[in-house]
This record gives sequence, structure tokens and C-alpha cells, in this order.
Amino acid sequence: MWQSNMALISALVLVAICVWPPVLGAVGKYEPNWASLDSRPLPPWYDEAKIGIFMHWGVFSVPSFGSAWFWWYWQGAHDAAYVNFMKQNYPPGFTYADFAPHFTTEFYEPKAFAEIVQASGAKYVVLTSKHHEGFTNWPSKYSWNWNSMDVGPKRDLVGELATAFRTYAKDVHFGLYYSLFEWFNPLYLQDKQGGFKTQEYVRDVALSELYEIIENYKPDVLWSDGDWEATADYWNSTEFLAWLYNSSPVNATVVTNDRWGKGTSCKHGGYYTCHDRYNPGVLQKHKWENAMTIDRKAWVFRREAVLADYYDMEYLTKTLAETISCGGNLLMNIGPTHDGRIVPIFEERLRQMGTWLKVNGEAVYSTKPWVAQNDTMTPGVWYTTKEGSVYAIVLDWPANNELDLGAPTGKTGHTKVSMLGYSMPLQWRSLPSGKGLNITLPALNEAQLPCQWAWVIKMDNLVMDCC
Repeated sequence: MWQSNMALISALVLVAICVWPPVLGAVGKYEPNWASLDSRPLPPWYDEAKIGIFMHWGVFSVPSFGSAWFWWYWQGAHDAAYVNFMKQNYPPGFTYADFAPHFTTEFYEPKAFAEIVQASGAKYVVLTSKHHEGFTNWPSKYSWNWNSMDVGPKRDLVGELATAFRTYAKDVHFGLYYSLFEWFNPLYLQDKQGGFKTQEYVRDVALSELYEIIENYKPDVLWSDGDWEATADYWNSTEFLAWLYNSSPVNATVVTNDRWGKGTSCKHGGYYTCHDRYNPGVLQKHKWENAMTIDRKAWVFRREAVLADYYDMEYLTKTLAETISCGGNLLMNIGPTHDGRIVPIFEERLRQMGTWLKVNGEAVYSTKPWVAQNDTMTPGVWYTTKEGSVYAIVLDWPANNELDLGAPTGKTGHTKVSMLGYSMPLQWRSLPSGKGLNITLPALNEAQLPCQWAWVIKMDNLVMDCC
């Protein structure tokens, strides 16, 4: 009798485990279909944040060569550069799994990571919980001996960072990247070989891990990726998102992107990423994000990188201005090292961005696109607006200190013009056409400038104002 009862209990538990996620997904305001899910408004914090920091970190940080796709380029695509790198630096028979014990993170100080990100002025951070290699940066129950507690760090990298941000950088929202597929997972390859008519991998790995990280770490951003080989039906994406929006512990605050299956990118989900480094340059109807890298060639720390590979602040402020003027958020990527450091070049760029935002954040945070996104008369000028004020982000200081703007029109005796970080009002006059402004900028030396890269002109009481 005892054995019979135990067998019955075990069977019921197994059924509950298999059925539980779809049942939860179907309960609540949002139904497991795109029409319902896409109707969910984004939590306001995300649009107000404007800028976040991406962190790509994993076993690929050990070879730290070429790309986060190191394993695939080496043993999937057999790219000559990666094959030769291995031949020249590692013994015959060395496998990708042999890198994992060297993912040591001995210098990893989560508090320091949190402090650097907070100093950048970013309002959210997104850490890779798992990339396409399948290694989980947390002690997942569904990734035996291929996770950060069983091998390598012997630490919960995700959990420690979540705690650090919630303790030392409370105004920065914590988020996680998660790759739905794994290049060489046997269960995934089995499903793929069968035309994705079975869902062994989804049931036993992907969905299980997704529920695990949401329940355990409660991220405010879930950045999905690795979806493009199979449809959203295979991934059970709509069922999972319905649970996430209805019943999860972060249902009121979480934001998601658009990578939930073949054909969903730039079409379904929360905000749109469309493709890496997406920067359309024109106003979009749907909230979007420009996920890009400070290292122009890769999403990871690369030992072979040279100084010219890293974008300078002129480029980064330009990209931020273009992005937010057109309604997007900027997600700038850095790559920590295998031993747990944010190298000086990445730290410098983040702190430089924070220095710029301390002066000019008023023109960034919680702003909206204006009626014009960029100025057609003077190139390199991008607009935002907030609470009746219009901000012109000027990328290049004008010759003779005279700035002509074709988009705004002033009202004599009413319009006020100033520069963020400079205490005195600026003189302006209407252009001869009657539309547009000529603004006289102050004659300042380099030490007197409010910032080093891009300057913000604030205009109040214009004729053409935006919401």
C-alpha cells in the first residue's frame, strides 16, 4: 500500500510539473496570445530610464578571443581564426568544457560592479544569466556540472550581483539576459533534428531555467535571445509571458524584449530590439532599444583588442542622443574578464558617461521625443522634451560660437535659452526667415566648459512645443 501511494504521489507530482507553467500562464488579465500580451503597457520606469549597461560574461570569457560565439566559431563553423587560435595555444584534445575550471572570477567584487554601473548614470543593468554555450551563471538545478556553482567560480554570480545592486545601487533596476537555445545541447539538437515537433529541451531546460531565474532573482528586465531557429510555439513563449505578466513575482515591474521565436523580433513582446545595434535614426511608433557594444567588434572582453577598437565618448554621446531623440533606450555592453574584473577601458567609458549625465541628465531621463528629432539646418543636433522644455543636444561646438537651429521658433520676450551646466542665460534672435533661432554660445575655454562631449541647449516657451 505504501509503495502504491508513493507511486501515485510521484505520478501526480510529475503531471503537476509538466502542466504547471501553461496553467499559470492562462490565468489573469493577459491571455497566452500575442494580441493580449502585446496590449500590456510597458512599466513606466523603463522609458524613463533611457540608458542601461549590458554585461556579457561566461565561459567564453576564458579564451577571451574574438567573440562570445567562440565555441560555435571554433567547433560549429570551424572558422580558421578560431581553429588556429586553439592549435597555437592549447594542447590536442582540449575541449570547450575544459575552459570552465578557468572561469575563476577570483577578483569578482559585486559591490564594485554595482558602484561602477551606478557611476555611469545608467538606470538598469542586464547580466547574461546564460549565453548560447548553455553555462548558467547561477546554480541551476537544470544544468548539472555546467553552472557557476559546480565548476569554475563555485559561486552564484547572478545572485551575488542582484544582491549588490539592491543593496548599493537601489536606483538601478536589475535585469537578466537569457538564451533560449544552446548550440550543442543534445536535447535541443534532438528537437531540432525532428523539425521542432518535440519539446524535450523546452520542457526540461529552457522553461525550467526561466521559471527558476524569475522566482529566485526577480529581475525587472528579461532580455530573451537565441530564439530564431524555432517558432514561439516551440518555445511556449506566449504561455510563459502570460505567467510572467500575470502571476510572477515581478508581474508589475518586469519588461521584456521581442526575441521570443522566429518572426517575433520587431513585432511582438515588450520593447523592440529588432537586431543588434538597432538605431533607425527616425522616430518609431513602438518603444525600442539600441543594444550596442563599447568594443565595436565584440560583446565580450577580448585580449586581442586595441585602443582603436573601443568607441570614444564622442561616439557614445552621439549614439545616446540619436537613440533617445527617436524614442529608444541605449543599452551599452561591456565584458568582464574571466577572473572577475571590469577592465579600465570599460570602467573609464562608464564613468565618463556618468560625468556627462550629471550635467546633462535633465535632457535624458524621463524625456520624450519632440516634434522634430534632429535639426535639418545644423547637422549633429538632436532634440528631446520634458515638462514644456525643449533640449537640443549639440554634438559639435559651432564655429564662432554661433548656433543656428532650424526647428524651434522663439517668442520675443518669452522664450528663454540656457545651456545645462552654465549659469548665465544665452542670447538668441530669430533667423531672417522668422523660423528658427540663432543662439550665441559663451566664449569659454576648455576648463570652463560644463562638459567635454556634447552640450545641451535648453529652450523654454517656444512657439512650436511638444507634449
